[in-house]
Order: sequence, then structure tokens, then C-alpha cells
Amino acid sequence: MKKVILLGLIITFTLLLAACGSDDSETDSSGNGDSTIYTVGVDVTYPPFEFQEDGEMKGIDIDLINAIAEDQGFEIKIEAMDFSGIIPAMQAGELDIGMGGMSITEDRKDTVDFSDPYFESGLSLVVAKDNSDISSMEDLEGKTIAVKNGTTGANYANENKDAYGYEVIQVKDSTSMFQEVANENADALLEDYPVIMYAIATSDLELQVAGDKLNGDNYGISVLKGENDELLKKINDGLANLKESGKYDEIIEKYLGE
Repeated sequence: MKKVILLGLIITFTLLLAACGSDDSETDSSGNGDSTIYTVGVDVTYPPFEFQEDGEMKGIDIDLINAIAEDQGFEIKIEAMDFSGIIPAMQAGELDIGMGGMSITEDRKDTVDFSDPYFESGLSLVVAKDNSDISSMEDLEGKTIAVKNGTTGANYANENKDAYGYEVIQVKDSTSMFQEVANENADALLEDYPVIMYAIATSDLELQVAGDKLNGDNYGISVLKGENDELLKKINDGLANLKESGKYDEIIEKYLGE
């Protein structure tokens, strides 16, 4: 009888030790990094920053956030969506990180916190290749300009339409903007300089940039305001490490050759 009791105590003690040694949390067992999976929202109609090729997401932003995650030891899941839906999706708790060539603006800072800037951009006025009548915003009186929903280009166009006397057409993506001008439904469009230069260089677009850049924008990686300070620090630390190591320059050169 004593042997049975002793055996029972030994089994119970062994089970207790096993339970104490188990870990049901998401912490990395190595003690290095964060096994939490962060969801990243991107707009895949925005080459060279995000686009799809043979069913695979590619681009500067895709490579950059993957490299940051690897450097900082966390995992990511990338979700494709319309650019205008990225910040609302963060507010709804569906995303942890927002990208998409997102310009750092004061209005957006009311809703999100931005990383350190990772790319200097700027808006360009774009017209058909054979258009010699429009070379600046002053030439847009009585004309129509196409912009993409939720972008700084859309904001710029709407803020200045009364001053320059043009009509604004809003579309959902860059491809639709290009088609509006190509089909002569719009006289011009506004797009970020690196995006339109990449599109003209790699696609059969009958478009040209008219004049100089209209402004200067910096792109940042966003998280919900006041909610993800730790994640934002990881993003900034990873970005700094990539710049120091030369990996950042490799990513930029891969797509822009600069």
C-alpha cells in the first residue's frame, strides 16, 4: 500500500514539474526577439513601393518592413488593401502597422504615430506625353485633374482647386489615375515623384512630368497613436540598423537604381 501511495506521489510531483516548465505565452523560447505576429497594411497598386508580380508582393516597403522585422526579431503578416483604408483599419484594430508610401503629415499625426522618415518624396504634376499646354499649376484653369483617394495628392488638389480653378476627379488607385489621363477624361494627375518616374520607366505609359516637384514629402511607417510605443521603437531601431549596415541603400537601389 505504501508503495502505491509513494508511486502516486512521484507521478503527481512529476506532472507538477512538467506543468511548471511549460510556457503557453508567445515569448520567443530563445529569449531573443518577439514572437508576436504584427499585421502590416499596404497598397499593392503603388510601385515601386508596393506591387504584385507573379502573385508575390514586392517593392521598397515590402522589402523594408521584412528587413526591419528580421533585424528586430518579430514576425509580420502583410495585408493588401486600398490606401484610404489603412488608417481606418488600424483604428479598428485590424492592423498594427501602416505603410504604402505614407507621407508624414500633421493631419495624420492626429491619428497615428510615425517612425523616423525613411524616404524623401514630393508631388509631381503629370500630363499626357504630347501635352505642351500644361507645365505648372497655373495652367490648370478650367481643366480636370485626377487624384487617388486618401493621398497627399488628393489633399493638395482639393486645397488648391479654388486658387487655380480646376475640377478634381478622385479614383481608387494609381492605375485608374493614369487611365483617366490616357483616356482624356482628365487633363492631368498628381502623383508622388518616385512612383510616377518608376511607372514611366517600366511601363508603356504615354505620360510626362510637367515642371518641378510641387512640394517635399517624407514617408514614414505608422502605428496607432499612443498605442504602440514599443513597436514604434523596434521599427526605428531596425530602420537605423539597416541604414548603418547598408541594407537600406541596397533596397532603394534595387528598385530605383539610386
